Amino acid sequence: MQATDSLAESTRPALAGWLRLQQTDGVGLLTAHKLLEQYDTPAAIFAADRTGLLELVSPRQADAVLAAPADIERQLDAMLAWQQQPGNLLLTLDHPAYPEYLRHIVGAPLILYVKGNAGLLPQRSVAVVGSRNASRQGVLNAGHMALALSDAGVTIVSGLALGIDAAAHAGGLDGPGGTIAVLGTGIDRIYPARNGALARRIAEEGCLVSEYALGTPPSRDNFPRRNRIISGLARGVLVVEAAAKSGSLITARLAASQGRDVYAVPGSIHATLSKGCHQLIREGARLVESAADVLSAMQMLADGQAGARAAPDDSFVDLVLDAMGEDPVQAEVLALHLGQPAGELQGQLLALELAGLLERLPGGMFQRLRA
Repeated sequence: MQATDSLAESTRPALAGWLRLQQTDGVGLLTAHKLLEQYDTPAAIFAADRTGLLELVSPRQADAVLAAPADIERQLDAMLAWQQQPGNLLLTLDHPAYPEYLRHIVGAPLILYVKGNAGLLPQRSVAVVGSRNASRQGVLNAGHMALALSDAGVTIVSGLALGIDAAAHAGGLDGPGGTIAVLGTGIDRIYPARNGALARRIAEEGCLVSEYALGTPPSRDNFPRRNRIISGLARGVLVVEAAAKSGSLITARLAASQGRDVYAVPGSIHATLSKGCHQLIREGARLVESAADVLSAMQMLADGQAGARAAPDDSFVDLVLDAMGEDPVQAEVLALHLGQPAGELQGQLLALELAGLLERLPGGMFQRLRA
């Protein structure tokens, strides 16, 4: 027997318990968590006597817990076979790698399917969400702000939808912070299909996450539900564009209920896609106009916490801008010209970008901006 097969078999009984709890008829996530608070593990729940269970659940639910489990062997086989593929990981609620921020939300998933860099899950992160039918300016704002946050070491979390989500993921991938996409389907199903190439890139360079069983197709009920995971993984939620009844408002309000910060980008009073952001601001969301505002709120510009980049030295700003001239220039060339270590210069360039003094271009080029 191969080592991976042996490992799969050793984890099978515990995983079977979590899967059985997840699929027990009439027992939802809230009831499952109530049972876990009392009994600690699925195995202890299923070993409990009916009298003890009746102190927590209804007679019908108690009978369902004690009933012989439905045939879950085939699903277990599929899950363990999937986990043995490179880059795939199953995280049950008690797994040490289960994201700590997510573990403590109401209705935390019992099982998470993770594909890609699971090391991103515990990192400092911000969810960037907004309209699927975003304006061109909204898409640009989302991409630029996500890139600036990622450059500051912040992981970008979003939902792989068209519009703002897709732009946020792309921006996160282009910086060192990376990105996490939370799916409303099984992790082996990509929706929408137009984001297939983006999803494959995230699987290779970032991280895909789903609570849904393998093969689960898109369903309109799944997407609002997965929003609690988007906000649950993040330290705060940034809404870039949202109509008055946007699903992004669900994410923002879930974030507030989970004790996360909520940030919203304002827009024209005449713009339909600004109505939701304005409503959030009226409800107490922090008005932000740039990634620097978010970083400041997270105290990443003020106190030098992990992932923060250096603020620009005023005596150095003019020297950098003068050295850039009027044409696009690579950071490495600029560092050589200034006699500055490239790593230190990147922090200065990020701060100047956040200040609106220069623009990052494709290919690692930078362009000075004139007022």
